[in-house]
Amino acid sequence: MKINVYFSSLHLDDLYFSGKTSVVIDVLRASTVIVTALANGAREIIPVSTVDFAMKVSGNAFGGQTILSGERNTKKVEGFNLGNSPSEYGAETVSGKSIILYTTNGSKAIVKAKFSENLFICCFNNLPAIAEHLLALGNDVEIICAGTNGSFNLEDSVCAGRLIGEMQKENPDLEISDSGKASLILNKSFGRSINKLLKNTEHGQLLIDNGFTADIKYCSQFGTTDLIPYYISGAIKKLETGNALKNSINESKVS
Repeated sequence: MKINVYFSSLHLDDLYFSGKTSVVIDVLRASTVIVTALANGAREIIPVSTVDFAMKVSGNAFGGQTILSGERNTKKVEGFNLGNSPSEYGAETVSGKSIILYTTNGSKAIVKAKFSENLFICCFNNLPAIAEHLLALGNDVEIICAGTNGSFNLEDSVCAGRLIGEMQKENPDLEISDSGKASLILNKSFGRSINKLLKNTEHGQLLIDNGFTADIKYCSQFGTTDLIPYYISGAIKKLETGNALKNSINESKVS
């Protein structure tokens, strides 16, 4: 079982991920928003890579069951219903709704990996559950850090290292790529206090400057949910276990 890490998906072709098991990480804040929304009863999250496509998809929606959400450079996009703060995705707002999500980094990385055979979304909140599930699958894993504007960022890379470290506790014989080893080192150096780490990253500082200090604390919470977001047929849904998941995947592949 080999684990590889990409610090950005910008240089990768979409088809590279065909048949692979992939994990997208965008700690601040898309991954955390996705986990929060699904935990609070959202029906699905539909990630998009452009604002124009988000508007187009929302234009085809009807019945008041769709929410247009996301951000550009930390701020809610004009005309959107919600921004990219986990605090906005309470059950009273998102329960039963489909959410169209555009973000500067995270949604683009998810769309890039859309041809993966298995595609999961990870943040610190659900990291132990993701680690356990990946070990149960037993496949090679591609971890994709959303990064910042196509470049490396520290928080996603440390999260990737923490994910690999959790998996190593159960399987010390994992084969780790060079980038995976670098992530492990970064986690060892910076991951002792997740809250401190996030506050001191470039993006963390930007969020604080724009009034999102509370989001830093929320995004730093470790292992608070066992929810696993799973991308299937163009949308991210809460992973169903056992036969329910197998049936859902098989039906999708047939259609």
